[in-house]
Amino acid sequence: MIRSLYTAATGMNAQELNVSVISNNLANVNTSGFKRSRPEFQDLLYQNLRLVGTVSENGNQVPTGAQLGLGAKTSAIQKIFLQGDFTQTQNTLDIAIEGNGFFQVAQSDGTIAFTRSGSFKLDNTGQIVTSDGLPLEPAITVPPDAITISIDPQGSVAATQPGATAPTVLGTIQTATFQNNAGLQSVGSNLFEETDASGTPTVGNPGVDDRGTVQQGFIELSNVSVVEELVNLISAQRAYEVNSRTVQTADELLQIANQMKR
Repeated sequence: MIRSLYTAATGMNAQELNVSVISNNLANVNTSGFKRSRPEFQDLLYQNLRLVGTVSENGNQVPTGAQLGLGAKTSAIQKIFLQGDFTQTQNTLDIAIEGNGFFQVAQSDGTIAFTRSGSFKLDNTGQIVTSDGLPLEPAITVPPDAITISIDPQGSVAATQPGATAPTVLGTIQTATFQNNAGLQSVGSNLFEETDASGTPTVGNPGVDDRGTVQQGFIELSNVSVVEELVNLISAQRAYEVNSRTVQTADELLQIANQMKR
């Protein structure tokens, strides 16, 4: 009975974390480029009450053993990098990646971070930056007299200037792909950093080598499904409730045992 108290407690801890992950997904349902997380669980150690293959007293081999599980634990919280829906904004510097790939931005310490959120702006020097002022990598600067800015699906950025007969190419937006997207480290602000698990990025022009194309005037929405998360929330709540009921039952059994001597 004491053992069942601790076993049920591991289940309650696991479901508490499950609810925390779901709440973060729901909180970011309107965050552009956000990728939902999914917790994964695994069972804990087993106590062998009777080993498989043990020879019984009459000399026969026991076909099945008796193992008692000791609960559950969190094994991983995985990012699900499915494509989110697109919404048209008609904003010149809103860019969505259709397919695989990440935009590259330069952080203040000089390292490169990666993002699926393509809501870009211009800073006071005309450089294309994120909402936090992080410049796009490689850097692209728009001249102050630019009338229009166009970005083709292969990432080429061009600007029309007064008196020019043709647009001027300013640069190309390059995107990065990884062998293992789930191995990227989330650092907040819609940014990811590479790790040993993700592998090194393969950088190049959009539309080449399995890199997705870019779409100007669109934003990729979060891939969180509110309905799916609510179903998961109900399931987690009921699982937590059942585990708490197990604790209550074990407590009642202990109470009965304590009253036997009276």
